[in-house]
This record gives sequence, structure tokens and C-alpha cells, in this order.
Amino acid sequence: MKKHLPFSESRPPAYSGWRNQLHEIIFEAETPAGKAFDILLIISIIASVIVVMLDSVSRWQLQFGQWFLIVEWGFTLLFSIEYLLRLLCIGRPLKYAGSFFGIVDLLAIAPSYLSLFLPGSKYLLVIRVLRILRVFRVLKLVQYLNEANLLLNALRASGRKIAVFMFAVATLVIICGSLMYVVEGEANGFTSIPRSIYWAIVTLTTVGYGDISPQTDLGQILASMIMVMGYGIIAVPTGIVTVGLSRATERSVSTVSCPSCGADGHDPDAQFCKYCSAPL
Repeated sequence: MKKHLPFSESRPPAYSGWRNQLHEIIFEAETPAGKAFDILLIISIIASVIVVMLDSVSRWQLQFGQWFLIVEWGFTLLFSIEYLLRLLCIGRPLKYAGSFFGIVDLLAIAPSYLSLFLPGSKYLLVIRVLRILRVFRVLKLVQYLNEANLLLNALRASGRKIAVFMFAVATLVIICGSLMYVVEGEANGFTSIPRSIYWAIVTLTTVGYGDISPQTDLGQILASMIMVMGYGIIAVPTGIVTVGLSRATERSVSTVSCPSCGADGHDPDAQFCKYCSAPL
């Protein structure tokens, strides 16, 4: 018979001492030190994104390119140290590394190191702007976190329906593209079935680039039918998500971060993490 360990023995022990203090500063927004750290972090993120954007302007890059490079690497080293400290002060570093914010933190520094091998990839550093999402915790805008959770729950509930809808749309554009290839042919710009499918997608979504257009009467009739269907198809996913939103249950959330896995968004009265069962 399998022996069940007590709850306190089934999870990793909580950190104490300097690691616990470091966790409160880095992950918590309730303490003055934690709030100050997050504010400074957000300012650094905004500044680093501005530097990357200015570096993409050719006349400024020629004049201040060397300084931009130094500042970019300064921010990269700063964020690298911060990322390592986050992994060090948390109970389950791999759990945090695989979370949304953990992946964003890693992507915020990866382009700089990647640029050593692939020049130009440093401009992907603008992904750092995603880290500003932490402002919701810093300013205690729990109502926004609550709305975000509500939207995520609605999307999860509608996932299968949207997947079926996307499969139906994919089937439709393949059929329409193939028909248009047969009707118009290479002489009118429909040089292949994939290119005709591209035209069908552009037409069905009502984007209408105009780089390819049917020239024959039959082709224009078919295009008109696809355009009309496009208006109806656009409304379908909106209705699916709206139904999901109406069924989602709105709950208030807390800004407390789990000391073990780093997850937040817990209920205000929660005593244990709903993801890893560690005490909050």
C-alpha cells in the first residue's frame, strides 16, 4: 500500500533568511521595498525599449550607435542578474522558468546574446515591453487582474469551439482557392493553388490587398460570394467568446506571489498556492 506523506513533507521547504527577504523584494508588491524594486524595474524596462527603438533610427544609430550598444548590454546584464536572482530565491525555479512571466523574463535577455551570432536579432529586445505587465501588481490594480482572468477563462472555455471553427475556415479557403485557380488560371495571376489560397484568405477576411484580383465574370461572381461569407464568418468567433465571457465567473484576486513557484492571481483568502500547494 502506497504511503502518503504528510502535506508538510510533500512539498519543498520554504526558504528562510536572506532568500526569504530577497523573495519579498523581488516578487511581492505589498512591501515598500518590493514596490520600489518593481517601480525601478518598470522604469528600466521602458528605458531599455526606448534605447532599442532609437537604435533602429539610422541617423541616430550612426551618431550614437556605440553608446546605444553599451547601454543595451548594461540593461541586458542587469536583467540577467535579476532573472538569476528570481530563480535563486524561489522554491521551485523550474516551475517559475516555465511560467508566463518566467518565459518573458528569459526572452527579454535572450536576443542580446543571440545577436552575438545573428546580427540584427537585438531588435527583438522590444519584447521586454511585455514585462511592464507587472505594473498591474505594483499599482494593486486587482480589478484589471480580475478582468484578465475572466477573459482567460472565457478563452479556455471556448478553445475547442474556436479550434473547430478555424478548421472549418481552413477547409473553406482551400476549396475556394482551388476553385479560383481553376476558374482564373495563371494568366490572371493565380499561378498556383497556394497563391490562390492566399487570395482566398485575404478576401475572406475582408482585408483585400488587391495584389491579385479575378478578371473573368465567373471569378468575380465567386469572389463576391466569398466576400459576403467573410462578413458572416468574422462574427462567429466574436459570438463564441462572448458566450464564454457570459458564463465565466468573476472572482477577485490577490497580488500575493507564491514563494515556491512564483505564481500569483490567488483568491484574497487563499492560504495555499492553487498551482503547487505551497503555503502563501
